Amino acid sequence: MAPRYSIVIPVYKNEETIPSLFARLRDLSTRWRDLEVVLVVDGSPDRSADVIRAELTDAPFSVQLVEHSRNFGSFEAIRSGLAVVRGDYVGVMAADLQEPTSLVEEFFTILEAGDWDVAVGTRQSRDDPGSSKLLSGTYWSLYRRLIQPEMPKGGIDIFGCTREVAARLVALEESHSSLVGLLLWVGYRRVEVPYARVAREHGKSGWSLRRKIGYFLDSSFSFTNAPITVITLVGILGTVTTIVIALTVFISWALGRIPVEGFTALMLVNLGGTGAILIALGVIGSYVRRGFDNSKRRPHAIVARRTEFER
Repeated sequence: MAPRYSIVIPVYKNEETIPSLFARLRDLSTRWRDLEVVLVVDGSPDRSADVIRAELTDAPFSVQLVEHSRNFGSFEAIRSGLAVVRGDYVGVMAADLQEPTSLVEEFFTILEAGDWDVAVGTRQSRDDPGSSKLLSGTYWSLYRRLIQPEMPKGGIDIFGCTREVAARLVALEESHSSLVGLLLWVGYRRVEVPYARVAREHGKSGWSLRRKIGYFLDSSFSFTNAPITVITLVGILGTVTTIVIALTVFISWALGRIPVEGFTALMLVNLGGTGAILIALGVIGSYVRRGFDNSKRRPHAIVARRTEFER
């Protein structure tokens, strides 16, 4: 019998939290009996896959264990999970247990009622250090202002959707994009569910500053034309300024007020906006690079093994 509810969980360096994760999933399965859990081990260098297999011996729910050939990123792990889910309603959660499993239950209840197709968890508070809160708040504020205004204030780390929406997300074959951005882009009937995020008990988050910057850039070039608009405006402003200054320099030279030989020519060349041109080429090159990567049509991730464990 096919499960009615599916939970997708990306796993990376979560060896220490997996026993607690399974304890919560066992408790969840007592209330949601037609449950399937899809665990995607994203090239984790620790023993996460082995610990999962050990926990499966007495799991009261069906499990799919998907293992990537290397680390492709959490969004690609979620995508791999969404591609194999069998339930009518899908919830996505993290393996670090910073989001309560009760939130997934709320997703299932909301989706099953039929009024909504997508439910996203919106962080109302977070039990993190002050510096992390400040950086996160600044990051998502810039994201909402510059890229996707419909993004919740605290971003989206956990969401639920119908299997139809999951299939739509998997079918979008964009490289260097954002799964959360695509979730907002596809539309459908969407509702926000507030929750409080707790502190991470074990390990360190793989959501590094480098990954955040990469995510921000991917989102910028995938979901907004702001970079092109900015360099166009800068180019117009720079051109006007250059013309004014160049005319001033040329008139001064014609009136004999510039005695230094070659100064006028040098200034006119420098005022040509070489720096602005290079910046513009860099931005345009970023768009070209992403178009080139999409033309390769490489898979988002490679699944090395997929094992099913029926209860």
